Amino acid sequence: MLSFALGIGTQNTQGNWLDIYYPAPLLTPDESLVAAAKQALDAPAGNAAVSFLPDDCARLGEALRAAGHPQQAELTEALAVSRRPLVAMFMATDRPVQSAPEVYLKLHLLSHRLVKPHGVDLTGMFGLLRNIAWTNEGAIDVDELPARRLKARLAGRPFSVDCVDKFPKMTDYVVPSGVRIGDAARVRLGAYLGEGTTVMHEGFVNFNAGAEGPGMIEGRISAGVMVGKGSDLGGGCSTMGTLSGGGNLVIKVGEDCLIGANAGIGIPLGDRCTVESGLYVTAGAKVSLLDADGNDAGSVAARELAGRSDLLLRRNSQSGRIECLTNNSGVALNEALHAHN
Repeated sequence: MLSFALGIGTQNTQGNWLDIYYPAPLLTPDESLVAAAKQALDAPAGNAAVSFLPDDCARLGEALRAAGHPQQAELTEALAVSRRPLVAMFMATDRPVQSAPEVYLKLHLLSHRLVKPHGVDLTGMFGLLRNIAWTNEGAIDVDELPARRLKARLAGRPFSVDCVDKFPKMTDYVVPSGVRIGDAARVRLGAYLGEGTTVMHEGFVNFNAGAEGPGMIEGRISAGVMVGKGSDLGGGCSTMGTLSGGGNLVIKVGEDCLIGANAGIGIPLGDRCTVESGLYVTAGAKVSLLDADGNDAGSVAARELAGRSDLLLRRNSQSGRIECLTNNSGVALNEALHAHN
């Protein structure tokens, strides 16, 4: 079994899942736990999302406790007071997702740091996630929003819509240890934030993307992009994700790199690379290579430099050409700035 989790969900009036919160998802759970849960809930083989009622929690809790798993038993017993739908997600294998509960479990696994970006198959997820109004009263189907807003206003309750999107913000579901986030709305569920990561107010981290930490994120980490330890993304900079034109080339940033303010990359970087502020390096951009003495050593398309380490990419202020030099200095992050204790 790849993963197992018990969750609390939200459904619309037609019974479609809007979101699921998994308080304690498990990666490669003990076989005895899975067997006990399957028997108690009469779950089918393979990947399955099994809905159950609060009245079923006592039986499920007893089965888990008898199988030697008191923590999951306690969680199950706590769910007995839920007024929202409950679901047990059994994920036997990693495959293209087939249901919203399966999507949400994989997003939780990423944000709980149980798997890293590209570590699980999210193929097909957009067709399974509904467009949702994320409000102070939880997830609401966009088609049902007017009625819910009117109901709240008539009852004299404050009602606000934070955003309309398929993805919620991560911190409503998971807050990883040892991180700082300036604006929680700019980190989506499914982001991976390693210990020591700081996401400043203008930073953004998409799902299935993230940073190893420690590191400073003041720019954009697009879907599918992973940033290595000790790297700094300057204010307003961008990394090109595969969803936004990067094709099949997986963009990543190695360790101890610096992408300057308002710069960007459309190629993966190795370790100890620097991209000058304001310079956006796309895969097809022509780059002039300079030898150790600063002399021309030919030119290549930037994609030929993909994954290389110790590069300094800059734009010549006189000729306007993009130049590449060897960079042996790396980036020394401010230790006090990145202390999280």
